[in-house]
Amino acid sequence: MANEHEKENAALAAMEYVEDGMTIGLGTGSTAKYFVEMLADEVADGLLVKCIETSEQTRALASSLGVPLIPFEQVERIHLTVDGADEVDAQGNMIKGGGAALLREKIIANASDHMVVIADPSKQVERLGAFPLPVEVTPFGYTITAKKVFDVLCAAGVNRPRVELRKKPGSMDMLVTDGGNHILDCHCGRIPDAEALAARLSNVPGVVEHGLFIGIARTVIIGNENGATVFEF
Repeated sequence: MANEHEKENAALAAMEYVEDGMTIGLGTGSTAKYFVEMLADEVADGLLVKCIETSEQTRALASSLGVPLIPFEQVERIHLTVDGADEVDAQGNMIKGGGAALLREKIIANASDHMVVIADPSKQVERLGAFPLPVEVTPFGYTITAKKVFDVLCAAGVNRPRVELRKKPGSMDMLVTDGGNHILDCHCGRIPDAEALAARLSNVPGVVEHGLFIGIARTVIIGNENGATVFEF
């Protein structure tokens, strides 16, 4: 179980990258939540920033704390995005999407000048894949898409993958993302070549986006009991 203090220290270290006048992408998840709360404290003390959220969950949190949000259509430049990760390797590549916000997260992260990833030590891995890889798919034809995704995983060298349609927590109903899509959770165990798999998945019709974030993070901050360790890429 991750120590909440480690998450908090990672978020605190990320605050060092915040500057007055920035437009900031706000991530989704338990670690990103600490960053939003800390940013809200600085806004209350006079920090001038504009923010864009990666999920309805984050929108609700930021709004409740008085963090100024703007529509994506009004964004000319995103200076900084701070978000969490479900797994991160030594090259800064990640699996994201455990919170079902991977599409918006990747759009915003990819459009940012600087993406900072904040995580606790449990998210550090030698090789990606132990955490189920989320793949967001269109509702139309999702069963066919799931079979194609399975075939791609096998072709990419994943040993005996398992593809499951994500359900709403505590329900048998299919989860629907903020974008109106479904999520396939791909149990891989170990992904031999994450970059190659990312390219293969992107070519599957019906796949809207996948949770492999390759070469997007510029900074990874791993919180610990006494502070944080920062990795720059």
